[in-house]
Amino acid sequence: MFHLDEYIGLPADHPASFRKYLLERLIRPAGIVDYHLLDGERDPGAVCRETGEALRRHPIDVACVGIGENGHLAFNDPPADFETVAPYLIVRLDEACRRQQVGEGWFSSLEQVPETAISMSIRQILDATAIVCVVPDSRKAEAVRGALEGPIGPAVPASCLRTHRDVTIYLDRGSAARISAESIARGGIAKEEAWLTRTDGENS
Repeated sequence: MFHLDEYIGLPADHPASFRKYLLERLIRPAGIVDYHLLDGERDPGAVCRETGEALRRHPIDVACVGIGENGHLAFNDPPADFETVAPYLIVRLDEACRRQQVGEGWFSSLEQVPETAISMSIRQILDATAIVCVVPDSRKAEAVRGALEGPIGPAVPASCLRTHRDVTIYLDRGSAARISAESIARGGIAKEEAWLTRTDGENS
């Protein structure tokens, strides 16, 4: 298992630490013994290099991702880097992303949210054999609409999912609220059922 993203400078015992979250809610309960977490307290350049080298030796079968309120994928905020082939990047978090973290209760103020993070790159995410994306809540409805219906490009990082050969996106009624009837029909979604759309390249 490879870690998707982590704040730079945040202790591993902080409630918002993704290392803490993954250890407590996935790695230990599932008994995963071979995993690579991003240590945001070490030199971030070294962490990117070392984890990236390990990842290159182990191609990803399934990437589990979400979409942020600003359309980000992992911590690739807009405008995202769609070109770099580096597996991991040091990124600067935009204000919308940082405000989302406050709104979700991970931090009590914007000033407490780190301004930088380590993130798996867009191209590395797209290198996974399959991608599963889960996006709950109405506050992400506009980002979902942009990702599924707007132009594909760095302004809406999650729009890149439409270029992948095997993506499954799970939405609830809130996050799917702004999708057009045409997109619902194209994705084979029934409004009275669970929200599910599959993409098969840019034209589906």
